Amino acid sequence: MANSVIGFPLTRHQRDTAQGIELSYWLVTDQGAKCITISDQEAVFFVRQQDLEQIQTALHKISAWRYQSLALKNLRNEPVAAIYTTSLSALSSVIDRLREQGIAMMEEDIRPVDRYLMERFIYAGAQWVTLDQKSRLIPADYHPKLQVLSFDIETTLRADRILSIAYQCGRSTQVLMVGEEREDPVIRYCADEARLLKQFMADVQYLDPDVLIGWNVIGFDLKVLQQRSEALGVRLMLGRDQQPLKVGSYGTNRHYARLTGRVVLDGIDSLKGATWHFERYSLEFVAQALLNRGKAIDSVADRGASIQCMYANDQQALAHYNLEDCRLVTEIFEKTGLIDYYIERTRLTGLALDKVGGSAQAFDNMYLPALHRAGYVAPEYASGETGAHVPGGHVMNSQPGLYRNVLVLDFKSLYPSIIRTFQIDPLGLTLGLAAKQQGESTVPGYLGAEFNRQQAILPDIIERLWVARDQAKRAGHQAVSQAIKIQMNACYGVLGSNVCRFYDQRLSASITFRGQQILTETAAQIEAEFGYQVIYGDTDSVFVWLGDDLTAKEADAVGPTLATRLNEWWQQKLLEDYALSSALELQYETCYRRFLMPRMRDSELGSKKRYAGLRWLGNAQEQLIFKGLENVRSDWTRLAKDFQQDLYAQIFNDQPCEGLIKQRVDALLAGKLDDQLVYHRRLRRPLHSYQRNVPPHVRAARQLSDHYQQQKLLSPLHQGDTVAYVMTTQGPEAVELRHSPIDYQHYIEKQLLPVADSILPFVGLTFEGLTRPQLSLF
Repeated sequence: MANSVIGFPLTRHQRDTAQGIELSYWLVTDQGAKCITISDQEAVFFVRQQDLEQIQTALHKISAWRYQSLALKNLRNEPVAAIYTTSLSALSSVIDRLREQGIAMMEEDIRPVDRYLMERFIYAGAQWVTLDQKSRLIPADYHPKLQVLSFDIETTLRADRILSIAYQCGRSTQVLMVGEEREDPVIRYCADEARLLKQFMADVQYLDPDVLIGWNVIGFDLKVLQQRSEALGVRLMLGRDQQPLKVGSYGTNRHYARLTGRVVLDGIDSLKGATWHFERYSLEFVAQALLNRGKAIDSVADRGASIQCMYANDQQALAHYNLEDCRLVTEIFEKTGLIDYYIERTRLTGLALDKVGGSAQAFDNMYLPALHRAGYVAPEYASGETGAHVPGGHVMNSQPGLYRNVLVLDFKSLYPSIIRTFQIDPLGLTLGLAAKQQGESTVPGYLGAEFNRQQAILPDIIERLWVARDQAKRAGHQAVSQAIKIQMNACYGVLGSNVCRFYDQRLSASITFRGQQILTETAAQIEAEFGYQVIYGDTDSVFVWLGDDLTAKEADAVGPTLATRLNEWWQQKLLEDYALSSALELQYETCYRRFLMPRMRDSELGSKKRYAGLRWLGNAQEQLIFKGLENVRSDWTRLAKDFQQDLYAQIFNDQPCEGLIKQRVDALLAGKLDDQLVYHRRLRRPLHSYQRNVPPHVRAARQLSDHYQQQKLLSPLHQGDTVAYVMTTQGPEAVELRHSPIDYQHYIEKQLLPVADSILPFVGLTFEGLTRPQLSLF
């Protein structure tokens, strides 16, 4: 008989008990959060039946395991057996022992708590039912409404004491601050730091949020909260049970937080995971970019000192500052639809809401249940064919020049459409190779691949996602559409990555080489049938020059006709050549009234992945677009970006540019543009790891780090942080510490000249020729 509990799986946990493995799932429901426990479970993975005798010998000293022969095969058509264990500890021991003996294992890395949901196709929601007096979960459709709490802490410069904690949850806002208890309309004072922590814990339990958000919230805020609670002997129980917060790290500068019944989403990681890109990921920069407002204090050095000053002299100002950070994070999440994005990602793939990355696991969640029902298990990790050179997306040689009337035609989701059209699939490869040996018709791939025409799993998954994305786009659900697009493209990405269990170069090559063929033949057909010149092609797009004689409106009208005719041609060609129905869809994307394809530096050859154009939007509206050039590069200064924007606009609109160039050099040398000369570059490694080659931003970062050490303060710079510096006559200096004169000649040679020389030769000018009289005076 079914229970009434239907909800969205928020967190999942597993542990050993005397009755076996216990799985617990916190569900968000209409009646609040509920914890569902599934008891008396076993862990399972697979081995080859031919290895059973060796396995028994290897495991004779380990108990709590059993094996069972199955009517399943691996992708090499070898019969497999299942190994079951009644505890997580036994599972670990068995895997370690078999690995020591070099015995092949399949799907041994899948956690029981994940496999339980995956095998039951529980993605969008779950219903708790009781059958034969046993609890279980079955699939259900449920759209959760998550309660979100944004919080931020302020500390001493050494982060060895918490001064205040601010939070926002719906309409509730509060600032908790250490200080003498007194009445205040904004601040709730706590007598000491321990009471501050206890009050924050009590408030979280009272508000009962599903999601905690913040900016670097795990790597700093929660990490400091855990450290201070341990130092003060306070059990910081922020989850929905009586277990304390757990914060840890893995890999390179990656952090995680574990709370039962709640998830933590960091603003920086969440934006990156949803493919948002910014020059810098400071809260100030992102807030200004998205919300047109930011923090009151931006400089790292000034911010730390100002916080201490406000705490000592103006605690109302500190409360406002602290709470504003919470509001900024909340509004960034709302503006970008991040919560909706991650909910939809979970509903599509079964990934946990707070899983960072996870493309391979998402692929497993969608693919493995269908594979098992087809009578197969996954292969050993990355055990497929390797050793060949498999290129990435095809990039055609470009024809450098300054053009009028360039159209861009783009294949909609090219790699997913290739998977659909050519039946590219791990199981389909196994069945296709067998069918080829029997003389049956197959779909040819590359590097010896053959794919089964009748049976495949991945094309059906792609088609399901494709239809869902079209529905989301029609309904205007941008976050949902983006989540589906990323997952469709990830289905190719994981097949080409050796961290995927299905990695096999015959699969990835059959996608990328086919994409190369499609792009090349599309360009040839455009030139043969229509007589237009294709000046560039990149992965899934072709750039078509219509000539200089058309108006922008006339050129724009050619685009839809060109796309329609090419789609018809591909339908006919694939039917005739392969007896396949085409899922390829070429779309007309845009018309550039003016378009620059620059040369590579110090070469006459055209560049790749670098261009600019004046996009025609109709109704006399236009937009300047840059791709791969200085204007969109995070490691170029505002001087270069503004100069490129203004210079290209002048030339694209057939206006003289000599005056602009001379004026910009004059202003630079006169010190009028000093605020545009700051470089921002990220530390990709820890500071100490830079030994032989020490780039300018690392030298500036070391100056800043040494300065903080001299004051016996914690350095504000870590791997992944951005360094702000300027080039002076004494070399690079951190912005906060600059004392030397600016090296203006550096900025002329390294920032203005490269920008100018990318376009001036196409109008018969040179930067040196225009500026030589000015520079000779200095």
